[in-house]
Amino acid sequence: MFTGLIEETGVLEDKIPEGDGLRLVINANKVLDDALIGSSISVNGVCLTVVKKNKKSFSVDTIEETLKKTNLGQLKIGSRVNLERPLKAEERLGGHFVLGHIDTVGKIENIKELSISRFITISFPDQFKKYLIYVGSVAIDGVSMTVAELKENTFSIGVIPHTWENTIFSAKLAGDTVNLEFDVLGKYVERIMNDKADVVS
Repeated sequence: MFTGLIEETGVLEDKIPEGDGLRLVINANKVLDDALIGSSISVNGVCLTVVKKNKKSFSVDTIEETLKKTNLGQLKIGSRVNLERPLKAEERLGGHFVLGHIDTVGKIENIKELSISRFITISFPDQFKKYLIYVGSVAIDGVSMTVAELKENTFSIGVIPHTWENTIFSAKLAGDTVNLEFDVLGKYVERIMNDKADVVS
């Protein structure tokens, strides 16, 4: 489990085809401190397993299913990525519960620069609207964000300078894709309500 508070940005050092998947080699610093083979690391919001590491980088494998549901396959050598280690039991939960299981890929429709912040509008497939609420939480490329505006098939977020400068948001342009994970609490509520409806019927 993650919090959506990015610890650092890494750089994609290599992208190696393996069957229908890819091995990603990522240069990093902070997340390597206690990483072991088998450890989980969130890469742009995707929970992946460390399969190899050295003092400057770690490697993770992505399978075909992961590449279908995320934008990791679109990464280019030199791309920056958001990195976060799993939450420790004794730490504060500063963001929200993020599992690292991507629901879908969204598209940045617009980035509006305000006086000291940015207002980003993202489109997404219609079937996921039920998981979004005004001022609710959503993880975008692994970053815990708050929905500032919600329309038919778009939502918008306000990005403060710290988040802009310390995540890959600052490298994004209109038309770029982002990994979206909707709040797991909303999914549980939906399941409970559906089960109750089935019992009544």
